[in-house]
Amino acid sequence: MSATDAPVLPDYAPVPRSAIGPAVNEQGYYVDRVERNLYWVTDGTYQSAFLTTSDGVVLLDAPPTIGNNIRRAVDEIAAANGVSNKVNYLIYSHHHADHVGASSLFDKNLTRIGHEETRRLLLRDDDPARPPNEETFQDQRTLEIGGERIDLAWHGANHSPDNIIIHLPDHHTIMLIDIVNPGWVPVYVSNLTTDIPGYLEAPANALAYSWTHFIGGHVGRLGTRDDVKLHQQYMADIFESSRKAIDAVDPRQYYAHYGENKWAAARGHLDETTRLAAQPVIQKHTGVLAGADIFTESTAFWVMESIRLDLGYGSQVHP
Repeated sequence: MSATDAPVLPDYAPVPRSAIGPAVNEQGYYVDRVERNLYWVTDGTYQSAFLTTSDGVVLLDAPPTIGNNIRRAVDEIAAANGVSNKVNYLIYSHHHADHVGASSLFDKNLTRIGHEETRRLLLRDDDPARPPNEETFQDQRTLEIGGERIDLAWHGANHSPDNIIIHLPDHHTIMLIDIVNPGWVPVYVSNLTTDIPGYLEAPANALAYSWTHFIGGHVGRLGTRDDVKLHQQYMADIFESSRKAIDAVDPRQYYAHYGENKWAAARGHLDETTRLAAQPVIQKHTGVLAGADIFTESTAFWVMESIRLDLGYGSQVHP
């Protein structure tokens, strides 16, 4: 195929209608009320949220793909309700650029709040698009801004070392980014997760709170408690299937066949284990969760590696 030939693109299973969110407007965003004075905004792939208060707007994350449409969404809601559109507070869910990379669009004097590890990582990364949060907390912090309560909590590393829960109890809403994609499976390696044991534990941490509305940071709709439970089942299926696959595949045949080429042997062993782990999960969840046929193998590989490396399952000590 020459450089000018169009690539042959694969076909995938249809997206379940339950995974589809509302259509974006001509400017590329959709904004709507979650509950009372809490709103969410999406471009169909990423999500942000904001709270209008008597002390100005509290913004929850600032994804660059939404970018200046965050400001347009805030202006739209503020004008419709006769409230201030001034963003005075910005809460970071975690340090990743895809969720806070538009934070520099807002007033440099606003109050930025996040976990202490978020500040450390942002100082390390030295990205002008992501000014470090000045205010930090370690495990828990409750904010009272303009008469509204926001509870912040860090339950340990999961998707990233600093990813937190943002709970708005008076709005029956929880925000937990990059764990559950409502209606969809995680993308590559469990949403690019650094800590699989923490990632597997995170949904249960979220369900321990009282809430009705779930903001997951990705794709085009809000989530429910049932969405989080379905994600738990999907990941539990991958975990169990991965353990069975580890037991089923004998790596010695690959090392015997490839001899000196150790990386060929390792790839053969891990690819086959991953295939066996993913196959029954793909069959079960295709048509239920969007993308099950696309990304389950990648997530199965990452879970399988965590089972081997974090939990030590399947490790054999040479006699």
